[in-house]
Amino acid sequence: MGLRRVLEPPGVLPQAAHRLDADPAIGPDEVRIAVERLNLDAASYRQLHTAHGGDGAAIRDEVLRIVRERGKMHNPVTGSGGMLVGTVEEVGPESPLGLRPGDRVATLVSLTLTPLAITDGLARWDGLSEQVPAEGHAILFARSIAAVLPDDLPVPLALAVMDVCGAPALTHRVVSGFAAPPTVAVLGAAGKSGSLALAAARRAGAAATVGLVPSEDERRRLEASGLADRVVLADARDPVAVAAALGDPVDVTVVCVDVPGCEHGAVLATAPGGTVVFFSMATSFPAAALGAEGLAADVTMLIGNGYVPGHAETALNLLRSEPGVRALFEGRL
Repeated sequence: MGLRRVLEPPGVLPQAAHRLDADPAIGPDEVRIAVERLNLDAASYRQLHTAHGGDGAAIRDEVLRIVRERGKMHNPVTGSGGMLVGTVEEVGPESPLGLRPGDRVATLVSLTLTPLAITDGLARWDGLSEQVPAEGHAILFARSIAAVLPDDLPVPLALAVMDVCGAPALTHRVVSGFAAPPTVAVLGAAGKSGSLALAAARRAGAAATVGLVPSEDERRRLEASGLADRVVLADARDPVAVAAALGDPVDVTVVCVDVPGCEHGAVLATAPGGTVVFFSMATSFPAAALGAEGLAADVTMLIGNGYVPGHAETALNLLRSEPGVRALFEGRL
């Protein structure tokens, strides 16, 4: 679990630690990765971009400072990080991950628990995108997850998909678990996790899908993708506007919006006995729980934890087989 890497405070797991030891010397069950590219999660990058007024150099300096001080990329405001791509350099004899030196992999665990050192000062990154060309090293533990990169996809595209691959896998599980085909709404439906969640819901047998987006541009792009039966326009932070835009409440609401304040709209959008799945790291789970209580809303609320068995292959298959998903991803990249 990486306990030997925790420097402070003692007694916590690496994700909860304030500081990790990123020493490149590996233990018997660890793997060292030569870093090629980081992918900052959407909520973290949006916060950094907003805090620094879009100044790329300041954003780059902030990321470097966080990694230098914490030994990992763990945004102290959002509490989130992202994931990375790199090449396996060394594998401990007791590692159960099945990786070999030379494998190009994407780590499917958060940067908030991955020991990380950056050696190039992020000199090739302008600070103006979520994907960060980088040199350095990272450490995986025995209970980490990594996937060998597919040969048929460009690295930036594969990285973008794998960063959010938990969303479609859990959406598929939730939708397919209903006795009768449910109606599904996705908030933030034109984004990476949102488009994959829409595709997964339809493939799982949803009776109808609705995509909610905040702008006319996103509405046009989502309509062109054909992923949703209906596309509506509203600010996901405005609960009344969300409910009005959707009309009848749905059985499943999937939240993929990378800004805070979308909890109450998701609750209002969901019918009694329905399910809300929160994938955004900007979610306030106390606000979600207390808001549902205050609305007397009988809904099940799930935290999308980013891991479902087979999640990487599920997401990659959707990208390969759904032209609308691929078009939205390539448009973002």
